[in-house]
Amino acid sequence: MHGKVKAGVAAVLLLGLSACANMSDRERNTAIGAGVGGVAGSVLTHGSAVGTIGGAVVGGVIGNQVDK
Repeated sequence: MHGKVKAGVAAVLLLGLSACANMSDRERNTAIGAGVGGVAGSVLTHGSAVGTIGGAVVGGVIGNQVDK
């Protein structure tokens, strides 16, 4: 079951990132950071919703600050 969930999350991220064509570099980095952070948080907490959301928030903040 977890393998299918991870594959689904990866597919959604790839489709979501294709919508980044009109975004600035900072917006794109924020979105990518949130996606990677959400997946990492989910993996580290074994699918916990709180871990996923926390990871997405932290990843988004880091992605937003990369180009400063």
